[in-house]
Amino acid sequence: MHPQVRQDHPGDCPICGMTLEPVNITDEASTIQYICPMHPEIVRDAPGDCPICGMTLEAREIQADDEDNAELMHMMRRFWIALGLTLPLFILAMGHDLMPGLLAGKLTTQTIQWIEFVLATPVVWWCGWPFFQKGWASIINRHLNMFTLISLGISVAWGYSLVATFWPNVFPAIMRDESGAVGVYFEAAAVITTLVLLGQVLELKARSQTSAAIKLLLGMAPKTATRVNAQGDEERVPLAQVQVGDRLRVKPGEKIPVDGIVLEGHSTVDESMVTGEPLSVSKKPGDHVIGATVNGTGSLLIEAEKVGRETLLAQIVQMVSEAQRSRAPIQKLADTVAGYFVPLVILIALLTLFIWWWFGPEPRLAHAVVNAVAVLIIACPCALGLATPVSIMVGTGRGATAGVLIKNAQVLELMEKVDTLVVDKTGTLTEGKPKLTQVKPVADIDEKTFLQLIGSLERASEHPLAEAIVQDVLSRGVDLSDVMAFQALTGRGVQGQVNGHTVTLGNSRLMQEMGINIEALTRDAENLRKNGETVMFVGIDGKAAGLIAVSDPIKATTAKALKALHDLNIKVVMLTGDNLTSANAVAARLGIDDVVAEVLPEQKAQVIKQLQSQGKVVAMAGDGINDAPALAQADVGIAMGTGTDVAMESADVTLVKGDLMGIVKARRLSVSTMRNIRQNLFFAFFYNSLGVPVAAGILYPFFGILLSPMIAAAAMSFSSVSVIFNALRLRNLSL
Repeated sequence: MHPQVRQDHPGDCPICGMTLEPVNITDEASTIQYICPMHPEIVRDAPGDCPICGMTLEAREIQADDEDNAELMHMMRRFWIALGLTLPLFILAMGHDLMPGLLAGKLTTQTIQWIEFVLATPVVWWCGWPFFQKGWASIINRHLNMFTLISLGISVAWGYSLVATFWPNVFPAIMRDESGAVGVYFEAAAVITTLVLLGQVLELKARSQTSAAIKLLLGMAPKTATRVNAQGDEERVPLAQVQVGDRLRVKPGEKIPVDGIVLEGHSTVDESMVTGEPLSVSKKPGDHVIGATVNGTGSLLIEAEKVGRETLLAQIVQMVSEAQRSRAPIQKLADTVAGYFVPLVILIALLTLFIWWWFGPEPRLAHAVVNAVAVLIIACPCALGLATPVSIMVGTGRGATAGVLIKNAQVLELMEKVDTLVVDKTGTLTEGKPKLTQVKPVADIDEKTFLQLIGSLERASEHPLAEAIVQDVLSRGVDLSDVMAFQALTGRGVQGQVNGHTVTLGNSRLMQEMGINIEALTRDAENLRKNGETVMFVGIDGKAAGLIAVSDPIKATTAKALKALHDLNIKVVMLTGDNLTSANAVAARLGIDDVVAEVLPEQKAQVIKQLQSQGKVVAMAGDGINDAPALAQADVGIAMGTGTDVAMESADVTLVKGDLMGIVKARRLSVSTMRNIRQNLFFAFFYNSLGVPVAAGILYPFFGILLSPMIAAAAMSFSSVSVIFNALRLRNLSL
């Protein structure tokens, strides 16, 4: 409330007592919160692991500067040490198994097992220690997860080998060789640990790329601004010191520091990084500019209107961050399966152990342990858990870079199912910049007097059409008068006292209510409406005084967008308060499927409800303010933003550039993201459905095939990574 109050630390405003906020989006909050990418309901004030899935928590607010990922560096260090110890261990074990004569007379089997023990133990118990920590935590928290299976599998392989090395006599004689030694699987435990570490490294690297869109948006904001003082002197100041009302100089090629209004100069501005539109926009005095967009060849002097968290860029970052952490309904399926999956896998591993122990070929216990470990390792449900959230993160980020802001994952999923789009005419199909095109007073009224009365009356109104009328009247050199007893009659028109006359301006419904006979004007009105113009009648002192017509040009992209929507099998319904004849003329010109005209603002939501009762999945596109009830009623509410004038709180989808092509982009984004999620879920389900039976040895009776735990570990590690990389393809999605 008082931007002049600034402190270097959190606190309260000494003027109004409100809690101070960070000045801009790059300021760090006093407390960084951490959140789980798979379970966004888990929020902590300190780094740690998710108690449900065991994944490392990520900072809730992403910073623009790429900092070293501590968890990634930690895992990489463990991986390289594990690899350095595992390679000689693997070579030694494979050499002993494949070419026993090579080591004969040099190293005894017992000596080789001792060396394997020395090499494998630090790999398992130091390099793989995070897995055991997370696995134990999953048991304590009663949320069995991937780390439960990994830690169990590794510990079983290492523990079996430990007993076989130091106490071989506890095993049946059939399991011992001529020297009395029992086969060990230290190399399996070490290789599994190393491969899982590799998978974690690749996964952490890939996960960091899912926030690339947020980092790109954050990186757009310039660090400094050129402030111009009252004397006209310029000084370079940090962006955090810019206040509302400051005058800022933006030189050619520079980024505009904050949202503002142009005071002096002419230039073109590249707004593509915010709106997704490639063409530069011309700017002149009085035009609004968006922070972080790039100035062209001209120099601009702007006045700061929004700074810090109030800028459009900051709002976009906040919205995208929240959307990326939301959960799609389709994720409930994965959550339900994952909840039963780990206990089921442990049960299958136990059954595998006992079946092979009882009925398998000799050595039965060795086969039983190896196959049970393979089941535990290959059945990691991480890919299943990551299938949905990573696609949501990348998809919503891609939408933001194209000027399509998705409020949450549920909306992204629902947008794919929309079959009916309801659009408001003014500002959605049209440019929202109406112009006075016809002035027709009755014969006994002077046109200048007529214009003075209606212009004076409309000056008191806040309606967009009123502004167009006032501007046209003033451009004709007509002086305006004061208005008394002004009334705005919603959906009908306005009335007031001007120069001692009662002036009424509005539609035929208002004229009827006021008892004003407009029969003599209806023919002219109907002819104008057939051209798509909006007609308003004027009454003076209870008598018909004439009419005026206003035309709002159709947006250049509207026809193209409507064709694209029809190609996507979406029915378009125009909902407007305008006269039916005018509405039908516009609909016929654009090929709109259906028209509902002469609708009051409070009736729009009822029209939406009626369409929904017919089984339609309805999206409503409006200005996000006047159409708020209809936007709320629709299955998907779409706010048509216009640069800095974005009402993101009122809709599920916000189009930074108020253009119907944005709806086409939103639909394509939804379809592509949901397809990507289904691909991920199918792969995860298929992988586990196929991998677990194979690991359990189902192919052995028919083909003599057994799955090595090491191959199972490699398959498990790369399954999660493949899901993430599939989701990352959305970054290059063409909208």
